[in-house]
Amino acid sequence: MTTEQFLNYLQYELNRSELTIASYGDDLRAFEAFFKNKDTQLSWEAVDADLIRNWMESMMDKGCSATTIQRRLSALRSFYRFGLTRGYVEKNPARGVVGPKRSRPLPQFLREGEMDRLLDEVPVGESYRDLLAYTIVLTFYSTGMRLAELVGLNDDSIDFGARVIKVLGKGSKQRLIPFADELEAALKAYIARRDAEVARCDKAFFVDQRGERVKRGAVQNSVRASLAKVTSMKKRSPHVLRHSFATAMLNNDAGLESVKKLLGHESLSTTEIYTHTTFEQLRKIYDKAHPRA
Repeated sequence: MTTEQFLNYLQYELNRSELTIASYGDDLRAFEAFFKNKDTQLSWEAVDADLIRNWMESMMDKGCSATTIQRRLSALRSFYRFGLTRGYVEKNPARGVVGPKRSRPLPQFLREGEMDRLLDEVPVGESYRDLLAYTIVLTFYSTGMRLAELVGLNDDSIDFGARVIKVLGKGSKQRLIPFADELEAALKAYIARRDAEVARCDKAFFVDQRGERVKRGAVQNSVRASLAKVTSMKKRSPHVLRHSFATAMLNNDAGLESVKKLLGHESLSTTEIYTHTTFEQLRKIYDKAHPRA
């Protein structure tokens, strides 16, 4: 049994997204490297539960999060389930292995005043690169979309008539995210500058100075540099802007179910974590309503 057989199954039979397939591949190759380092002759068929537990201990020693370890364990279970159904293996050694308990840290976010400062700090018109950075930050904050979703946007993803952005989310599920005047103006200004200065290679919406679709790493670095201007928080990623969007929506009376749909969450419990970050709104209500406040 090989990882390639499983990845082909995910791609051609289950029609999983490229990101999902890449994630499974990375996790399985990490385990394969671990057991091959112990014994180059060892095969997938010879793996047992103790070896998987040793791998988990090794990851914990290296400081891997419980979430990462659980994800990799889940990938192993899926891999061996595939092997069982195809007759490649006789047992699933990952089935009875219990991973570490996941903690649910509160999401880090910027308050609305900090976001105002951030958008004021990011230069808009000095260069194409500056305008690109500004438009990306504003798009993240105005829509709450994920990094992969933003990178995957094409020209036809933006519907200015209906004022919605068509996003291809996890599991290749499409959702519509509305946008308001500020983002509309920014997107149109970006398009005008992009089309005047950059020769594009395809229909990608966000492109670098070479005309190529922006890379995930480049977007992460750009957002990190922008966030560093207004916050000293350790985590400075596009996901912080997604968290900031969700928190701002809830603080301004958006319903939990509506925010769930905008974020593309499968379960309401995933969205509920943001309710822990909206104490600011509760404080305002308390100060306004309590007779002794």
